[in-house]
Amino acid sequence: MNRRTFLVSAAALVTIGGTVVASADSTRIRPRRALVYRGPASSPGCPEAVGRLLESSSDPYDVTFCGPDEDVPLTAAALASASLYAQPGGGELTAAWVHMEQHAESIREWVRTGGHYLGFCLGGYLAGATPGFGLLPGDTARYISSRKSEIDTTGNTIVNVTWREEERTMFFQDGPIFVLRDDAPVEVLARYRNGKIAAVVSDFDLGRVGVVGPHPEAERSWYTRGLTNPDGIRFDLGHDLIDTVRRGAPEQLWTPSR
Repeated sequence: MNRRTFLVSAAALVTIGGTVVASADSTRIRPRRALVYRGPASSPGCPEAVGRLLESSSDPYDVTFCGPDEDVPLTAAALASASLYAQPGGGELTAAWVHMEQHAESIREWVRTGGHYLGFCLGGYLAGATPGFGLLPGDTARYISSRKSEIDTTGNTIVNVTWREEERTMFFQDGPIFVLRDDAPVEVLARYRNGKIAAVVSDFDLGRVGVVGPHPEAERSWYTRGLTNPDGIRFDLGHDLIDTVRRGAPEQLWTPSR
């Protein structure tokens, strides 16, 4: 039996918030709903840009913002109602962890049992382990501190990457690299000029994790003080990341008994 499939048992199903939640040893069907974090561990404009990226993808998501001041708080119950959770860009990792540590166990368990996690910049850092949710087969580090990095500013700038063998320019603001085990079965989507990983998708037990250091969701309003992107304002790289994460699992995902 494939570990991503499981026969539905005769046990009763209960519908909660649009999600069919099965009892022990049965199937959970996740709707195409995306939760996007919006709160003190994100920067203004970042959650909204991620939301619009998800809504404009090839198979659009129904986006709901979650967080301490939103109608939907970030809880295990809220995660259970969604198929994807997105952690947008924000400020410093240490400061963000103060707010996100309390959610780490719920997010990790949700991804482990079949959820999809997307992390953009700070959300990529938070997918790591020191500190972070521990969703990657490795950890993260700052690109600007990596050997042969051509960027030495923590301010807004642009960065050149190779995305699926194509040279592209992306909005960048002190984003991470992903330092993964050599034997990790991952799909590397993009690398920086120095060869370090800029975007990657990996499995996490039954779930999927997609993370990116630069900002494929960056909109025209982000380019200020003369900053421009020679590629223009395009969202195909963000859509590629979303589609790659989504391809990893069927709609029906097994939820183990607790």
